[in-house]
Amino acid sequence: MGTAEKLRALEELWDNLLKQPDAIPTPGWHDDVLAEREAGVRQGEARFDDWRSVRKRLRDRFN
Repeated sequence: MGTAEKLRALEELWDNLLKQPDAIPTPGWHDDVLAEREAGVRQGEARFDDWRSVRKRLRDRFN
């Protein structure tokens, strides 16, 4: 199976999984991470960037 075929298969699998998001188990550590981030927002410690800035930073980093 070539790379393009593998990517198409992955996309099909992903699309299929997205049809039933509740069937995908969430690992326990994920709840902990979300709680920490929520606490950071409540305490005013979280920092947010707009998508345009993030996209530029990523392009600069990987180009």
